[in-house]
Amino acid sequence: MGDDSKGRFQAIGTERLELVPLRPEHADEMAEVLADPALHTFIGGTPLSPRDLRTRYERLAAGSPDPAQRWLNWVVRLRAEHRLTGTVQATITGDTAEIAWVVGTPWQGRGIASEAARGLVGWLGTQAVRTVVAHIHPEHHASAAVAASAGLTSTGELHDGEARWRRHL
Repeated sequence: MGDDSKGRFQAIGTERLELVPLRPEHADEMAEVLADPALHTFIGGTPLSPRDLRTRYERLAAGSPDPAQRWLNWVVRLRAEHRLTGTVQATITGDTAEIAWVVGTPWQGRGIASEAARGLVGWLGTQAVRTVVAHIHPEHHASAAVAASAGLTSTGELHDGEARWRRHL
């Protein structure tokens, strides 16, 4: 589980989840997962149509246009339900990874985001990453709990109105 010689990345397995590299073909199912406008309370925007989400996923799957930066995106599959439940992502620049996650409303409160974030941070520890960072809205307590479960701690710094969380690997 990691990068192959061409820089692609593979699935990450956890106890209940499989983090699968994001592909445009995931857009239809993910549009349903991400359809609740409440998911955008802290991150802004509105739910995308399957077509718009496919276009976004095509851009993400193509990778960053900046060779100094890697975009890694996974969909989160809950094995027991045989379905996608959210996404995790890492943007790697040098030895720092900025991570983020989202889990669809029907699957929240079940520890899925925490398990996915821990799996992601664990995998990042096998890469050339030394620092993991997340930016979380100060009032998004559930997301702060996810960050804490993945070993990140609040730095007390604000970046564009969001609290900066960090973990040194």
